Amino acid sequence: PAVTDETWQSLIIEADGPVLVEFWAPWCGPCRIIQPVIAELSTEYDGKLKCFKLNTDESPSTTTKYGIRSIPTIMIFKNGEKKDAIIGSVPKTTLISNIKKFL
Repeated sequence: PAVTDETWQSLIIEADGPVLVEFWAPWCGPCRIIQPVIAELSTEYDGKLKCFKLNTDESPSTTTKYGIRSIPTIMIFKNGEKKDAIIGSVPKTTLISNIKKFL
């Protein structure tokens, strides 16, 4: 599901448990490559990890607040705090090892 500047506080900051957010844009090739991987992880970690995507073109204030300069950027939040960031289209195994640190 999508998250925006307007829904960021309620969906990410106030969430229970770990949350993965992909910062992406429709014109970004590497973003399109990693999206199916994140969809798989969302299913595999259902109930343990919430996954969202934020369109950087449509939500510039959140993008700026977290200093996103390159997409895709995947961030993991826990208890409203940014815990980790992965930049670029990375293998699924890399994402899994980062996710496991926060479950």
